[in-house]
Amino acid sequence: MLFWKTQPCTVMYVLFRSQMDNLTFRYSILLMEGLQITHLSNHLAFMLFLLAYIFIIVSNIGILIQISVEKRLHQPMHILFCNLPLNDLLGTTVLLPRLMSHISTDPSERYITYVECVMQAFIGHVYGTASHTILMIMAFDRYVAICNPLRYPTIMSNNMVVKLSAGAWGAAVVLVGILIGLSVRLSHCRSVIQNLFCDNASLFKLSCENTMINNVYGLTFTVVLLTSSLGSVVFTYLRIVMVCFKSKNKATNSKAIKTCSAHLAVYIIMMVSGFTIIFLHRFSASSESRHLPSIMFHVIPPSLNPIIYGLQAKEIRQRLFKLFYKSKVNSM
Repeated sequence: MLFWKTQPCTVMYVLFRSQMDNLTFRYSILLMEGLQITHLSNHLAFMLFLLAYIFIIVSNIGILIQISVEKRLHQPMHILFCNLPLNDLLGTTVLLPRLMSHISTDPSERYITYVECVMQAFIGHVYGTASHTILMIMAFDRYVAICNPLRYPTIMSNNMVVKLSAGAWGAAVVLVGILIGLSVRLSHCRSVIQNLFCDNASLFKLSCENTMINNVYGLTFTVVLLTSSLGSVVFTYLRIVMVCFKSKNKATNSKAIKTCSAHLAVYIIMMVSGFTIIFLHRFSASSESRHLPSIMFHVIPPSLNPIIYGLQAKEIRQRLFKLFYKSKVNSM
């Protein structure tokens, strides 16, 4: 009789554990919406993303190798620039491989674990934040070089270059760590990521709790980052323009304008892409409208940076032409 009395309890316990296991599985494995394209366009999209990824990897790693092996390029401007291809490799790798994997996967099977989603969101936001902080320290370097050329070797010492680089990455990691940490603390009652990839907004949208703290910090974080980034770049360029107007050296002015125009072009592309993503996340009900700027932000700047900065730098350009000429001669 004791066996029959305890058996229902055992059955209820097993059913309870089974339900809890299923619940845990449901919320630790998320379904990602991904890119919604027709079946006929899958192969074309996959090839385009693959070619873009290969180009970004080869060009950015190639620039890093050239700067590393060429002693003439061991200057503050080029050393600070190394942070940019490193960040571009990070931002592209966090998105494109998984995006290509999802393109070749049935939409109902585009799964990602919650831990992987958090890591992708963290790395993605570090990439976005570091894009601003790195361009800020590069703008500071150009400001010192053009506005204080005589003091440039003293100000931009090796110690200063290390401090600027560490500050750019450290600020990004700490600020994003707090941002993602506030979203991770929330319990989640949904299991679908309505985006191409995981980001902070996608994470806290999984929760049914009050996300006011997340919204306040996220908005403050965004405003402070964009204000400091835009303010420092505008101030830097205004000072450079004033110096160029006062200077009578046409060669120096031409070089300054060429360097600044390249930096400004990439900065504008990054800002437009970032503002579009933020605006559509806050005010658009359509997830499809966020896809193009999201991809653009992770593909266009990493593709243009090695071209604009690499070919604008005389030393890197000469090195590339020399390597190309040697390979052409050897092939003949």
